Amino acid sequence: MTSSSRQRRLTAAAVTVVALTVTATACSSGSGSSDTKSAGGGTYTIWDPYPQFDKTSDWAKLLDRCGTEAGVKVKRTAFDTSDLGNKTLLAAQQGNSPDVLIVDNPVVSTLAEAGVLTTTDDTKLDTAGVDPNLLAAGQSGGKTYGVPIGANTLALYYNKDVLKKAGVDIASVKDWKTLTAALAKVKAAGKKGITFSAIGTEEGSFQFLPWFWGSGAQLTELDSPQAVSALALWKDWLKAGYAPNSVINNTQTTSWQEFAGGDYAFGENGTWQLANAKKAGFAYGVLPIPAATGGNAAAPTGGEFVTVPVQKDTGRYAVSQKLVTCLTSGDNLLNTDNTLSYVAPTGAIQDKQVAANADLKPWVDAVKAAKGRTSDDLGTKYPKISEQMWKAVQAALSGSKSPEDALSEAQSAVK
Repeated sequence: MTSSSRQRRLTAAAVTVVALTVTATACSSGSGSSDTKSAGGGTYTIWDPYPQFDKTSDWAKLLDRCGTEAGVKVKRTAFDTSDLGNKTLLAAQQGNSPDVLIVDNPVVSTLAEAGVLTTTDDTKLDTAGVDPNLLAAGQSGGKTYGVPIGANTLALYYNKDVLKKAGVDIASVKDWKTLTAALAKVKAAGKKGITFSAIGTEEGSFQFLPWFWGSGAQLTELDSPQAVSALALWKDWLKAGYAPNSVINNTQTTSWQEFAGGDYAFGENGTWQLANAKKAGFAYGVLPIPAATGGNAAAPTGGEFVTVPVQKDTGRYAVSQKLVTCLTSGDNLLNTDNTLSYVAPTGAIQDKQVAANADLKPWVDAVKAAKGRTSDDLGTKYPKISEQMWKAVQAALSGSKSPEDALSEAQSAVK
């Protein structure tokens, strides 16, 4: 590849990374320094999206320990998730990429297509134990570009007291029909049905995807009858008063605040709200989002991949491989995922998580059914598809267009 062609790919990738910024699905916040990479001297640089963890944290200590085991010193820099992708592209342009990069999974294919990341074949990373549906989020063009460090996803939190007063047995909620019937009973009992986020950003698409995929729809055909049925479901809930009009502007945070108020039967949200759920002051449960005709719908995966960026000195890959393996193996992975409120990407560690905390069982089930947003080899096509999806959701829920017309226009715009 010529330097000019790589530059064009890096510039185009920067636009995509900006479009992929997700406010609440990466579970990171804050800001970090932008120290440059140390040259030589047995120092290896690691960039991560966890600025909430300072140098005294268990996470930072784990990085140091992995460095010691690999015989090198680790220099860590933490960035906000929304900054990390573009910082990485800039570093690649300058020939100053970190040795190890931990990045939000939808950005992996963008960086890979820009020529920034090595493949797991290049670095001899072992991904055999990783659940295939989670690994797919880091694959593009038939190649794998890293190892997932953990996953989060969406499910339905439910208020046990509200459902009991409405005479709803949660075991009866198995598909869209029975869920809607439960919402009708809740409304009849004087309580509120379900809240979610349908805001006109990636968060809105993130929350709509379980229903979209649960209908049997595919992201390559936004206007399919199945896709229309998913959007009609949400529209009908608003029309019947089962969901509030506020969902149009709800972020996942404001949606959670509505559910935590105690009047809603259901709230669609993620693993990152588990700690808040325990503080809500009422008995709750978690139900994987049902598919249209039963079973668990595929919800989108959040979480990061541990990757190895391209280096001019390919001799550095051997140590980078050791660092990645250390971070994503055994008890290290278990401790990290518990700290980040993630479900582990391997069955063996998931079993340990559930054994230690039974509350994680429905989340493990949800993650096993989950799907990467850039899976199916969508790669950098996903941001454009997602934008048209959230615009269609907004148009339908606001009443400016029917679900059919909104999704038809979305599909035309994608083409």
